[in-house]
Amino acid sequence: MSLTLPQRFAVFAILALLMAATRINHFAVVPDASWAVFFIAGFYLRHAVRWAFPALLALAVAIDYAVITSQGLSFWSHYCMSPAYGFLLASYGILWFGGAWLNAHHGGLRPQALGLLAASVLVTTSLTFLVTNGSFYWLSATVTSPSMGGWMTNLGHWYLPYLTTTASYVGVAALLHVIVGLFAQQAGPVGTKRVGRG
Repeated sequence: MSLTLPQRFAVFAILALLMAATRINHFAVVPDASWAVFFIAGFYLRHAVRWAFPALLALAVAIDYAVITSQGLSFWSHYCMSPAYGFLLASYGILWFGGAWLNAHHGGLRPQALGLLAASVLVTTSLTFLVTNGSFYWLSATVTSPSMGGWMTNLGHWYLPYLTTTASYVGVAALLHVIVGLFAQQAGPVGTKRVGRG
């Protein structure tokens, strides 16, 4: 699937707005869509990785900075700003790659695409979770006595919420993708007039 430049900018703007609206509070009623945003961006903007990926990454950091400093806290002394914060680059890269891989292999609006979607979301979200959770658990000063048993407990506590949040956002995007795709098929090629049978 290939998008025009205006379509790419439109997709980027929608995803940027979604991340800005939900990243403000990770534990709000409407959960943070950042992971899903990078996965979806990888799917739609894989050929625009040179500008879209760093722009979304910069937006994520800018939002974090704005949220932390607006509370009167120092950005660099906040508990989230451990050495683990640098692993967001790898984490978001995994999600982007998962979306880009799905785009290259999904083959259009076919039933098999649903299986590929589920598998790619599961694998990339799981890998991302291991990187983010593991780096924070082992590198952050927040965990005073890290242990393998403690990490396993921490993984079990947070894994499903992150997986279901990401899968839910991606599921909504997939549904919209199918609806738009079916509508485009019904409309036919641009510039042609569909003639019904009388």
